Amino acid sequence: MAQTHTQSGQVVSVLPLGDRLSSSRTTAIIKADQLEVVRIVLAAGKQLREHSAPGEITVQCIEGRIEFRTPEARHVLEAGDFIHLRRNEPHALEAIVDSSALLTLCVAKPS
Repeated sequence: MAQTHTQSGQVVSVLPLGDRLSSSRTTAIIKADQLEVVRIVLAAGKQLREHSAPGEITVQCIEGRIEFRTPEARHVLEAGDFIHLRRNEPHALEAIVDSSALLTLCVAKPS
């Protein structure tokens, strides 16, 4: 079954999942021409290996604690923390405890 994305003008909650966190999965919220928004859900100890994105990204920790690594630094994101990266910048994430975060990706368009 194809995943349904949010439609233009539709309200979506990105509040913490709380008790539902352990039974939730990563979900794409928006996939549009120039923008993707994903709620990342990671169980404690799980990670997203080093990768890069073709456009600028932001990651906002909604709940839990996430180690966010770049070649230059390591940051621990806690609820409410926000980080921005330029396009093609390598990074990795690892959940220190069960966590969710909001990923926003600006989709790069060829010029």
